[in-house]
Amino acid sequence: MHPDFLAIGHVTLDRRNGTFTPGGTVTFAALTAQKLGYRPAVLTRGGEDFPWEDALPGMDIHRLPSPVTTTFRNIYLNGHRLQYVDAVADPIPPDAVPEEWRDVPMVLLGAVAAELDPAMAAHFPRALVAVVPQGLGRTWDEEGRVHPRPWSDPQRARPYTDLLVFSSEDFGGDPEVHRELIRTFPLVVVTLSARGCIVYRDGVGTHVPPRPAREVDPTGAGDVFTAAMLVRLYETGDPLEAAYFANIVASFAIEDIGPRGIPDRATVEAYMEAHPWSPIEVPVL
Repeated sequence: MHPDFLAIGHVTLDRRNGTFTPGGTVTFAALTAQKLGYRPAVLTRGGEDFPWEDALPGMDIHRLPSPVTTTFRNIYLNGHRLQYVDAVADPIPPDAVPEEWRDVPMVLLGAVAAELDPAMAAHFPRALVAVVPQGLGRTWDEEGRVHPRPWSDPQRARPYTDLLVFSSEDFGGDPEVHRELIRTFPLVVVTLSARGCIVYRDGVGTHVPPRPAREVDPTGAGDVFTAAMLVRLYETGDPLEAAYFANIVASFAIEDIGPRGIPDRATVEAYMEAHPWSPIEVPVL
């Protein structure tokens, strides 16, 4: 069966409290699409140490060879993440996209270590394309400590990007960087953790409320959010409804370790029906 959701980027191994869990934007995004009733495919690069069948069950995977899997250590302090990178797989070149996958209707580009150029979305002229730029705003020192940096050339991705999603803490939380991205892309979502998100359409922001959650593990929440929003945007064409839907999906996901908390569609829709909301206009950042 042909896939209808394609996630591109490195899978990762995420170390926390001495244990490793499978992660990476593509892992969380593909699992989210699967739980919401779609058939995901993954284009990635990683090593034999990644638990492919257990982490991405029943999925089409185009895996480029690598001696290592991109590996992060995550330390959470007072709601903020201190991150180290211990290993990085090689980049994913644009020509690695299988020809038979170039007509998928939804594509999510999720770099975690600057391993891809989002302009590769040009290979998908008929798709709805979401970009998670978090990994394009990372660099690291000799000890592996991750530090923020500006995204070098977002204009290259603009013609091919339908949805851009980043956290209020991405790019070091620099408001000027955030304002520039909001001005550059026509549809931008800034996630605000427990405060929900703001959807910017041509620079005009609307706050979308969260579902209150009992946080266990926030790793991957933004990736779950983006996949869920991409799916709902594809289904409805309504960015605000899609963002509310995505807030709810992500809130359930953080209530368990790794991707185990990602909810199914029935759970999300039941919550939406029981908790309607009204948009609130806010000024641009």
